Amino acid sequence: TDVVMEEKPVKADVPEEYTQGNIKIYPAAKSPEYADAKLELKMPETGAAVQSPVKFDFEVSNYELGVQTSDAADKGLANSDKGQHIHLIVDNGPYSAHYEPDFEKEFDPGHHIAIAFLSRSYHESVKNGSAHKVFQFTVGDAAGEQTDLSQPMLFYSRPKGDYTGAGTNKILFDFFPVNADLGAGKYSVKLTINNNMEFEFDTWQPYYVEGLPMGENTFKIDLIDDQGNVVTGPVTSATRTFTLSE
Repeated sequence: TDVVMEEKPVKADVPEEYTQGNIKIYPAAKSPEYADAKLELKMPETGAAVQSPVKFDFEVSNYELGVQTSDAADKGLANSDKGQHIHLIVDNGPYSAHYEPDFEKEFDPGHHIAIAFLSRSYHESVKNGSAHKVFQFTVGDAAGEQTDLSQPMLFYSRPKGDYTGAGTNKILFDFFPVNADLGAGKYSVKLTINNNMEFEFDTWQPYYVEGLPMGENTFKIDLIDDQGNVVTGPVTSATRTFTLSE
């Protein structure tokens, strides 16, 4: 369950701020970095053919699952009362949050591409190089299909689900590029809000979004190459609908 902690003034770290209509997007306040945090995958082996429910087993180092991130009370964001966790994203669908390093999950037969990364209690991903794992697996009796996991990818994390009350004031926008360095003359991420507003980001960092209307909102993200073209691939775009209510 998400609860909203008290909001305190926020100082943006990087000047990548946009205002369009009532919508304001700006870099998130700095969070505890967890530079040494590490996530390793023990099972399933990447590329394996497995049966559903799939058994997952991770090893977490220098990071504690199930505790509140130290600055959670200052963020003014939707925050999990169960604490820090792992986000598991499969085929760029909505993530599932896991507060233990081992769990089981049902999947349809077929080939699946996944990322798991460490998440702070307010659902912001840990962005150091060792805190995530990209892998693939095939559910069912067929031999494991293989996708080249070295190609550019972009996974969608937040926003997701239902936001209520004070939790609607400031929404965390967080994504996870893989094999795609963001920056001037490099890759960027295009965000389309409610099919009528576009924003582009070339800094990999979390952002806050204010001024979204009540009711259903839709975020679409696309990975953009250095020529301004949408990158095509198995995991380069995603669309998610979430709800804000008083």
